[in-house]
Amino acid sequence: MPHDGQTLDLDTNPVLIDLLDTTRAALTAVDAVLDRAKAVVGARVTLDGRVSARLIEAHQTATHGLAWLATYAQALHQMQHWADRLASDGTFSEVEQLIHQIAFGEYLSQIAGGIPMNQTEVLRLGDLGLGQDDQSTFLTTPVQHLMAHGNTQAARTALAQLMQDRSADLTVGRSGLDEELEMIRDQFRRFSRERVEPHAHDWHLNDDLIPMEIINEMAEMGVFGLTIPEEHGGFGLSKAAMCVVSEELSRGYIGVGSLGTRSEIAAELIICGGTDAQKEKWLPGLASGEILPTAVFTEPNTGSDLGALRTRATRDGDDWQITGNKTWITHAARTHVMTVLARTEPDTDDYRGLSMFLAEKTPGTDEAPFPDDGITGGEIEVLGYRGMKEYELAFDGFKVSGENLLGGETGKGFKQLMQTFESARIQTAARAIGVAQSALDEGMRYAQDRKQFGQSLIDFPRVSGKLAMMAVEIMVARQLTYFSAHEKDADRRCDLEAGMAKLLGARVAWACADNALQIHGGNGFALEYKISRILCDARILNIFEGAAEIQAQVIARRLLS
Repeated sequence: MPHDGQTLDLDTNPVLIDLLDTTRAALTAVDAVLDRAKAVVGARVTLDGRVSARLIEAHQTATHGLAWLATYAQALHQMQHWADRLASDGTFSEVEQLIHQIAFGEYLSQIAGGIPMNQTEVLRLGDLGLGQDDQSTFLTTPVQHLMAHGNTQAARTALAQLMQDRSADLTVGRSGLDEELEMIRDQFRRFSRERVEPHAHDWHLNDDLIPMEIINEMAEMGVFGLTIPEEHGGFGLSKAAMCVVSEELSRGYIGVGSLGTRSEIAAELIICGGTDAQKEKWLPGLASGEILPTAVFTEPNTGSDLGALRTRATRDGDDWQITGNKTWITHAARTHVMTVLARTEPDTDDYRGLSMFLAEKTPGTDEAPFPDDGITGGEIEVLGYRGMKEYELAFDGFKVSGENLLGGETGKGFKQLMQTFESARIQTAARAIGVAQSALDEGMRYAQDRKQFGQSLIDFPRVSGKLAMMAVEIMVARQLTYFSAHEKDADRRCDLEAGMAKLLGARVAWACADNALQIHGGNGFALEYKISRILCDARILNIFEGAAEIQAQVIARRLLS
């Protein structure tokens, strides 16, 4: 185990074994405290043998805190699996060893002293109902050793020094993915660096739509058909490949990385819930990029409560007419099809009366964004996450062909949408990693170039420490995201893991952006610097695809069910 920044030597096997054995032993204590927390919190929220939604609300800090504790436990387990794989391959180099020890040192210390759910809400074990005896039991010798020696200033400084020796185009530390996926990463990193990064800041400042030229190039590279099966015109690649592509595109600009999300959600809806005719009609066009989709789910005043949606679809002979209001609809104007969630059972007031439609529309222009009858829209001006634009939409008898009711059955819409949440949250976690990596890129570049008091900013320990912690947390979020993707690829239920990846990834992206802007000092507050955009873009990640509070609630219910 390295002490005070001493690095590990792969030729000294006992030292390497000591690190991995120590972190592995610490996981036993993590699992034990998580099990104890589940039992105590579970007792608080159980009524008559069943978990009570009312009691979960009443004990929200404890239940959401349990979700964060479980997320930390899973993240550390995935870091251990990552380190063990690299060690067995002989590729667990000094960089990876420092990342591993700092991650364990920091996250164990946070479990013991307080997990930041956000800047002002810190979850302590006492909030979960754990007493002094439970907390003392957690502090085993391996845990205390890592807390004392894992995340030191010297260790962070050593990692930051090694980071300076690496190309800016490389991620910090080996990902643990196979060679094919790393080749995909290289391809999209080049595209992002050459075609996206030079223009992204101007697109943001001017609030421009991403040029169709870029979208067409992405289509040629297969972005929109990445995970669509080959028999439907796609590449049939893994969700892990989707993560890599989303990371690197979002590293260039979150708007570009998010273009693929629209197609991912639409394709997943059709693959899981569509008829054979619908798959044949829509999937090839989605895969080629000839059909651009948008998701039309959220309504004013409902937020995450999708079961309370009021937009209605009524029969018009064999077809349907949609009436109602939707909001926060991304890339609405230029798209060809809307996946619309609407109420088809007027007597219902929950999710059971909802149906999903593949509503065809005419792509709009700047002068006429919504040229079809029965639909109007207005742009919502936003801080960041630009490039596709956000809209409020109003439907007034908008016509939808009967053959475009997803699956050909009413009342299935909410269930169909739920089937997409795993992939959507995995992809969002990957986008968060890309944004975090972009913040690290900018922070590193500025810290090396900027001179203060006769030396580069990176020579100051609190600057290099920020950069080192960015690299560490990016790797933690990355491994948790890859794990959820592998679970999805193995056709195992992974809503819990995907939710954890999204929850942690969003917080990491915001922390990285905030710290990178701090490294820029006053210049970071100037619009001309890219980091100002990255900060704005990072902020949305804690809100969309399930706000952090909703995400923690969902994770907690799954843990306690």
